[in-house]
Amino acid sequence: MEHSPRILVVDDDPDLCRLITEYLSQHDFDISSCHSGSDAIERILQEQPTLVILDLMLPGVDGLGVCREVRSDYNGLILMLTALDDQADEIAGLEIGADDYLTKPVSPRLLLARIRTLLRRHGESTETTTAVDSPLIVLGHLEIDQANREVRLADQVVPLTTTEFDFLWLLASHSGKPLSRETLHQNMYRLDLEPSDRRVDLLVSRLRKKLGDDTAQPHYIKTVRGRGYQMGTG
Repeated sequence: MEHSPRILVVDDDPDLCRLITEYLSQHDFDISSCHSGSDAIERILQEQPTLVILDLMLPGVDGLGVCREVRSDYNGLILMLTALDDQADEIAGLEIGADDYLTKPVSPRLLLARIRTLLRRHGESTETTTAVDSPLIVLGHLEIDQANREVRLADQVVPLTTTEFDFLWLLASHSGKPLSRETLHQNMYRLDLEPSDRRVDLLVSRLRKKLGDDTAQPHYIKTVRGRGYQMGTG
């Protein structure tokens, strides 16, 4: 019997925590919660939950600080809750490693749908669901090992988050072919792309930085004007 996905809810509002916990518990998730940034850091690193629902506004260490602190040692999913229509917070969260975000007040049904999308994509990424049949893609000095979810560049491991790995695998499995921002966004988030949504661009920026790609003349993730992004062939 498979274990239920473990979700940690981090929010200083006990009523909201209780609402989320009760609702998600009805849908076969293993839910726990905490109410401060410092507690969240300790529990995320110790417990390694499948997914963290992380409020931005927390006492002590805020959500951005928590995300920044745990990201190098936590490869699970982080869904950040941000203030209504505060795009700066959303962008900041995505830049430091959040996988997705929702604005508060949050609808429990929308939250459940977004969680299922993230978990489904993560589950699919462990199988061969793309145009490439091999679990290993080699592009020059870059090796992407789907079976072990590991990336190596010149024999050095490149630490990636769950979303970063899935996005890189999506690009690499279509290397040499440009993929539009709309296509990438739909594959990653199962949502239509809004004009102001920068999630795809921020993922590209994060990956280029981790791969040491020159932003002016990138070798691995290239910008194809008017067509989207394309993975170099090595």
